[in-house]
Amino acid sequence: MFAEWLSRYILGEVNVWFVAPMGASAVLLFAVPASPLAQPWSIIGGNLVASLVGVLCVQTMSDGLGLSLGFTAAIAVAAAIGVMFVLRCLHPPSGAVAMTAVMGGPAIHALGYHFVVWPVLINSLFLLLLALIFNNALRHRYPHRAIQPAKTQDPPPSERLGFTSQDLDRALSSYGELLDINKSDLSELINKAKVSSFQRQFGDVRCADIMSKDVITVYTTTLLTEALTTLRERSMMALPVIDDQDRLVGMLSIQDFLVPRRDSTHIINPLEDQWANAVIDIMSHSAPTVEGSQPIGDLVQFFSDQGLHYVLIVDEAKHIQGIITQSDLVAALLEVKLAEAMA
Repeated sequence: MFAEWLSRYILGEVNVWFVAPMGASAVLLFAVPASPLAQPWSIIGGNLVASLVGVLCVQTMSDGLGLSLGFTAAIAVAAAIGVMFVLRCLHPPSGAVAMTAVMGGPAIHALGYHFVVWPVLINSLFLLLLALIFNNALRHRYPHRAIQPAKTQDPPPSERLGFTSQDLDRALSSYGELLDINKSDLSELINKAKVSSFQRQFGDVRCADIMSKDVITVYTTTLLTEALTTLRERSMMALPVIDDQDRLVGMLSIQDFLVPRRDSTHIINPLEDQWANAVIDIMSHSAPTVEGSQPIGDLVQFFSDQGLHYVLIVDEAKHIQGIITQSDLVAALLEVKLAEAMA
């Protein structure tokens, strides 16, 4: 609708050549937002490159050399694809944008290089904005980013006994052509398949079955000196933080005491600064959580490549029911396997 209005406003008519590429882009951005061809740089970069190449071809080949529009359009599309490959912004509908710049008629030709910004860039930005709102409202991960593993010199745990990043490179290169999936997405897909296999084997064991119920917590109003004493006395690295209604609101770790941070008016040094008095002043407002009814296979994503050492078990109201550490999970898996061996 916006593309139709913009076409009528700029060109004085609804130009099918102009509107059609936006419809093709919409299919990618709203139907397959995880595709590498539907990412923000793909649509913005691809459309800008294609429109620029198309206008350049019209002015140099059609107007300058007197070549036919059909031949010029073919050259424009091929050149646009080549440039998009180099800039890693391949977006299939952008091929139609390049063709539009050539075959769109006198009204588009009259715009010259203004066509690149107005209306192509404006339309692309508007479509991207709608895609961001729509996909995030539906809890789709967009822009699509691969889950980052814990930073370490060693390969991620998922690669130490299974396939490696180099294996994926060789497999992808063996096709000799572009696939609509990148290495990180393929790796994530294979890892999810592994988790599914794991859950099939251990699906009967739930997080509530192996959690520790004795969880030491602190309140947001707990003094930092008291919280630090608790961490030291119990040899703990982190403490769950709850509010006055016993709901989980974050975590307090040893690192929070060591790293200065800025609030709205001051830089707080937790061990020295007078502005840091209570846990709420320096705590982290996020914590890894699962529900007790979830299978223990769901813990793999936390304890494997993300490198976490614990996961909190909470109910729907965010009340803490227990905690599971890496040791708890290893012990549970060993127990299950021993039971199977003796059966």
